Amino acid sequence: MKSAPTCQLVISGVGGQGVLFITRLLAEAAISKDLPVHTSETHGMAQRGGTVVSHLKVGSFASPLITPGRADGLMALKAETFFQYSPYLLPSGWAAVNSPSPMEPFANAEAVVIDADRLATEAGQPKSVNLMVLGFFLAMAEKKQAASHFFCTEKNIRTILENRLQKKNPQLLESFLSALEIGVMAAG
Repeated sequence: MKSAPTCQLVISGVGGQGVLFITRLLAEAAISKDLPVHTSETHGMAQRGGTVVSHLKVGSFASPLITPGRADGLMALKAETFFQYSPYLLPSGWAAVNSPSPMEPFANAEAVVIDADRLATEAGQPKSVNLMVLGFFLAMAEKKQAASHFFCTEKNIRTILENRLQKKNPQLLESFLSALEIGVMAAG
């Protein structure tokens, strides 16, 4: 009998970047596969550009909070939050970071970089940085062969978005899917 995948992710950014939105998308992807999921979030001074962080656990866990040194992955929608939350990563963990330049390893955390701010501006979608980083993260997980341990794919997220927006707002759906694809393409 194959055991259900487990995954612990930290998603960080600042207020208004959509940290909670991508956390919900990932949680819905887990639920769609009948996997247990826990989420927790901290807003802080989010309305004033402060840090927002969410914890997402997929699998049989008793608590929604991730303890330092236990996260499989980190998505940092703002480079500064990588330094703040990289101590949560396992020694084998890695991060996808929105940054205009390469990141030096910090606390033994491997970081792969996407300049999502630039890509979003070039695409005329400045509010889609979150979906670009998500697409990049999912594509990198597949490249790193972490996908065999990861609970969802870019295709799963596409389906969630289509189910949410196909009838309600097809124009927004097109924009979201485009942003997700830009992130996937940035992973090479």
